[in-house]
Amino acid sequence: MKFRPCIDLRGGKVVQIVGSTLETKGTITNFEAEESPLHFAGRYRRDGLTGGHVIQLGAGNEIAAREALAGYPQGMQIGGGINPENAQVYLDAGASHVI
Repeated sequence: MKFRPCIDLRGGKVVQIVGSTLETKGTITNFEAEESPLHFAGRYRRDGLTGGHVIQLGAGNEIAAREALAGYPQGMQIGGGINPENAQVYLDAGASHVI
């Protein structure tokens, strides 16, 4: 069995949201972690988990995303708000790929 880790970011915090609710006015958050994105990325790195990704759920997550990428350089992909103008910034920050 293969586990692919994910760090979903909303408002700069690591969250878990309910399925497609991000697309509605009533986005429902199941969980908001007290730990930083760096904490989770470091755990994934320590545990040897590969193929994971950081997803920016809306604006305002850029600093948190770069923090997560720094915690696991070349170990996580990034998506959400990525475009030709900013893709290189995230690759330089440690993303293995941009989504």
